[in-house]
Amino acid sequence: MKFTDGYWLLREGVTADCPREVLDVTEGPGTLELHAPTHPVRHRGDLLKGPVVTISAQAPMPDVIGVTFTHFEGEEPRGPHFEVAGEVRRSEGGPPERHSAAQTSYDDDHATLTSGALSVRVALTGPWGIDFLAHGRTLTTSGTKAMGIMRDATGAHYLREQLGLGVGTSVYGLGERFGPLVKNGQVVDIWNADGGTATEQAYKNVPFYLTDAGYGVFVDHPGKVSFEVGSEAVSRVQFSVESQQLTYYVIYGPTPKEILRKYTALTGRPALPPAWSFGLWLSTSFTTSYDEETVTSFIEGMRQRELPLSVFHFDCFWMREFNWCDFRWDPRVFPDPEGMLARLKARGPRVCVWINPYIAQRSPLFAEGRALGHLLRRPDGSVWQWDLWQPGMALVDFTSPAARDWYASKLEALLAQGVDCFKTDFGERVPVDVAYADGSDPERMHNYYAYLYNRTVFDVLRKHRGEEEAVVFARSATAGSQRFPVHWGGDCESTYEAMAESLRGGLSLGLSGFGFWSHDIGGFEGTPTPALFKRWLAFGLLSSHSRLHGSSSYRVPWLFDEESVDVLREFTRLKLRLMPYLYEAARTAHSEGVPMMRAMVLEFPDDPGCAHLERQYMLGPDLLVAPVFSDEGDVSYYVPEGTWTHFLSGRTVTGPRWVRERHGFTSVPLLVRPGAVIPVGAVDDRPDYTYADGVTLRAYGLERGDQVTVPVGDVTYTVVREGDTLRASCSAPTAPWGLAAGGREVRAGTGSGFLTLELRGESE
Repeated sequence: MKFTDGYWLLREGVTADCPREVLDVTEGPGTLELHAPTHPVRHRGDLLKGPVVTISAQAPMPDVIGVTFTHFEGEEPRGPHFEVAGEVRRSEGGPPERHSAAQTSYDDDHATLTSGALSVRVALTGPWGIDFLAHGRTLTTSGTKAMGIMRDATGAHYLREQLGLGVGTSVYGLGERFGPLVKNGQVVDIWNADGGTATEQAYKNVPFYLTDAGYGVFVDHPGKVSFEVGSEAVSRVQFSVESQQLTYYVIYGPTPKEILRKYTALTGRPALPPAWSFGLWLSTSFTTSYDEETVTSFIEGMRQRELPLSVFHFDCFWMREFNWCDFRWDPRVFPDPEGMLARLKARGPRVCVWINPYIAQRSPLFAEGRALGHLLRRPDGSVWQWDLWQPGMALVDFTSPAARDWYASKLEALLAQGVDCFKTDFGERVPVDVAYADGSDPERMHNYYAYLYNRTVFDVLRKHRGEEEAVVFARSATAGSQRFPVHWGGDCESTYEAMAESLRGGLSLGLSGFGFWSHDIGGFEGTPTPALFKRWLAFGLLSSHSRLHGSSSYRVPWLFDEESVDVLREFTRLKLRLMPYLYEAARTAHSEGVPMMRAMVLEFPDDPGCAHLERQYMLGPDLLVAPVFSDEGDVSYYVPEGTWTHFLSGRTVTGPRWVRERHGFTSVPLLVRPGAVIPVGAVDDRPDYTYADGVTLRAYGLERGDQVTVPVGDVTYTVVREGDTLRASCSAPTAPWGLAAGGREVRAGTGSGFLTLELRGESE
């Protein structure tokens, strides 16, 4: 939302009331609260008019400080609210209360609240200003005329804040956004929309941004938040909400990884997906025609071609047309769903089915849900409906516990039949002209609906499949939704441009607290050329999760060409061999909130060459991936400092510098970080196996004296370079394992706890 007309003027009809000075300060346990008139107080007569704003500061945890800016406190408190760690909201709708070890201090000019290394300092004299500092260094500021009560020409009431951007500071995050990775200069509205991957709209909007200047900012408002990132005011990040109260948190890192660790500690860490979910998923595609014979032919075709398949997915038309959703197999096509599922699963893969939160008028569940009061209603009590996606469709009101239980019961029946997991599609086009069962504010529920929808499905899976087996394939999300993985990138075209925009979206989502992400290999809309399909296969199998899916055409590789079969086999087996490494990266995402697929700036924040990189990424901490975006195989990528090794060929590249290469379809730039030890598994036909059995520890560029600890399942290995010798040990007796470097390898027998490898030359 833009309010100004250049530097000096406001837009026509806009008024602004900004804090001018501090009238008084009240100190509580670990809190500061101050009152600030929006006009100078020159005499007692100035105390008879407003507005006067209330600003409070509190700390939920070390290195995190929340600021709440309030105009009228009498606004009726309405949910939903983000689930934020340590928060106790006042029943009368005031700012969040905190119980923390934060400390307050004063001098003649400032009041300060300190939490860990982070402080917020408010000027008590002179021009209005709020500074956020760490170790005496200013991170960002809210200066004169930054915070304000804004009214537009219609009388709508907004609260605005502007936080300063230092010279050279880059801004990231704000959800899964498909434009440039660095958000400087962009206008971003946090408002979920079903807009594909080619526009400014996004399925997963998150009011959190991360900077490379040591801090991030989370705006605690689940509804629409308008961000102007170095755009309206080019040296500030502006955010505004239509509300009487605005709370935001400044999160000190100092590194981007530390910022993500603290942000996800605040809003929730991802569950750990089951190991089998990291294998290859194959879909029927969206509008294609299929039956049990078709599905069986796909699964059998994969087996005959030695293409490991972990999950088979039934998209929309497993249910009868116009009945979405009734959660019943179309009896004309699938007369024996239990028998079919048993027959398919006997061939190996688990089974996923497509669902959404919408109930079409023709579905038998429409009348049932209407009678029970489980469908979202308009303020006049009628069921909200439209025809855009399904004729006469309604939405489940997930604010009602009874409605959630009702919806869950339909999924429980499918689990009893043999379904293993769900693709939770849609959840973005949520109306605001409605009345929720729990009285939630429709504007605040628009984005939050996706959270409740996916939590409901995830909870069903946890209940019936167990904590370690629950996984969804979700499209819509908001802050906190990272708790319910996995998320995929939505509807992209079958072009190289869409492949690149999908990658930008995934990296942006990872910088917003989401640990796991996937995309439609080959693109969703249209049919990829064989060359594009093969390039996308390499990218897809070097992603967190990997799915073959399309709209109107199948994605089995033999329909493209025989080389596609070879490429899929090569990269699927590569991913499965990398599972000891990848699953440890998954554990890190689960325990620390650091994503599996990492923008380069996350691993190399001190390298300015990495700030804007968006066509390459780190897969876990030690593997650099640069997808190829051309038929010919030409690719350019940046190598940070050190000597890196091509995982597939063993060639070395020394950075920092840009590299240009040409790759065939069975190759891709996949480089190992210097000083890394990559555990490579002995199994290449499934993702869920005992990773320590037969594992090989591949060491790359260890310097003399280096020691690397490598966890693999329940076993921990330690690799040390002593002079020209590598010595490795394991924490417990285990199956045979090996140590490799520079093209040489030694192996241990069962129960052997030590290995030694002599190095020759510099190739190691």
